[in-house]
Amino acid sequence: MEKFASMAFAGVIAVALLMECAAAQTVHVVGDSMGWSIPTSGGAGAYNNWAATKNFVVGDVLTFNFVTNEHDVLRVPKASYDGCTSSNPIGNPITTGPANITLDSAGEHYYICTFGRHCQAGQKLAITVSATPGPSPSPTGNPTPPTTTTPTAPSPNSGTPDDCTPAPTSGPTAGGPAGSTTPSNNNPSAIPDSSSSLVLARLYIVVTLNYHVFNFFYRINVMIIH
Repeated sequence: MEKFASMAFAGVIAVALLMECAAAQTVHVVGDSMGWSIPTSGGAGAYNNWAATKNFVVGDVLTFNFVTNEHDVLRVPKASYDGCTSSNPIGNPITTGPANITLDSAGEHYYICTFGRHCQAGQKLAITVSATPGPSPSPTGNPTPPTTTTPTAPSPNSGTPDDCTPAPTSGPTAGGPAGSTTPSNNNPSAIPDSSSSLVLARLYIVVTLNYHVFNFFYRINVMIIH
């Protein structure tokens, strides 16, 4: 029975790991609605402009949407990418669309279409793949820390009672009260990080699944024992 329980627990761990790996994978549809074709707008840099807004990580998938026998996709070194040639290809051309390519290494990746002069017309893609996800974009602008004012002590040489009266603090200015320690709702640090929330949500799902699966196998063990 102990052996059976150990095998059940190992199965739960394996399922959890598989779920976590699957959740971390991102599928990038190359060109979005434009698909993989000769760009009708954006010129030769259309696909690189699209890639500039993405974050590519090892394990992610590129999906090239194209019509079979009208386009293909081939990974090439930079020299072949620049010259729009299929010399020294990295792998074989994929001629059946849509094509899914898993990013299996970090560094620069280059892809072209080898049909006619499609590459020269802008059907080419260059991306940079990271080994791990990059940091979340930092908020624009740095919040200015609140300043504090130190009240000035009255002069000991003052001769009249009016001189002993502490000077009133300056009133509110257009930039807000000086020396205020009340947290501002506009402080970017008060906004929760979306990536952290996503990780916590995934962790909650994995832990909940582990609990239910392990509880299921435990009940089976109890039934077998009795």
